[in-house]
Amino acid sequence: MKPTITAFEASPDRGRGLARDMRVRWALEEVGQPYDVRLVSFEAMKAPAHRALNPFGQIPTYEEDGLALFETGAIVLHLAERHAGLLPSDPNARARAIAWMFAAVGTVEPPILDLSTAVMVEGAATWRDERVALIRERIRTRLAELSHHLGDADWLDGDFSAADIMMAHVLRRLAPSGLLEEFPNLAAYVARGEGRPAFQRAFDAQYAVFKAASGG
Repeated sequence: MKPTITAFEASPDRGRGLARDMRVRWALEEVGQPYDVRLVSFEAMKAPAHRALNPFGQIPTYEEDGLALFETGAIVLHLAERHAGLLPSDPNARARAIAWMFAAVGTVEPPILDLSTAVMVEGAATWRDERVALIRERIRTRLAELSHHLGDADWLDGDFSAADIMMAHVLRRLAPSGLLEEFPNLAAYVARGEGRPAFQRAFDAQYAVFKAASGG
């Protein structure tokens, strides 16, 4: 039985692969697991049927054999535990990869999301420019720490893993800001992730939704 994920019926990022369903698509493509996609509108996301899957009315959700999950970290971890190739077999390396998954969404992503909110939602506020400057410095701090850890390695900890799916996608959300280019090894890290065939298949699948919705 193929799992089913949910995704935006009309992508707010115009098909750039920044919505969080991209993380789940990428993981599914990496392990070669076919899947179905149920597209939902913004209105449907807040309806009781979808809130039964995600109480916060967000995408993506994941359904398979009576199991319903939300939160991309949990979904990707579930996939990595069920399919070979996304977590190391060594117990200590596996634990470190999971720690980096948590770091992606718990440490690196929050200020990046704050920046998006400040730019897109709070643009009319009188304190907006000061807030944006403060957030950009918070992001630089996190990127400097991450850059130091990565060094000249290809991936976060040894071979490519679910941690790199989560972290690379989080960093992709910085594209409009120009901040990533200040750290060449992180920009190259994201480019390596984007160059993986599984990423390309996932990107093409989600972009096809945008093209269909926009009449392209």
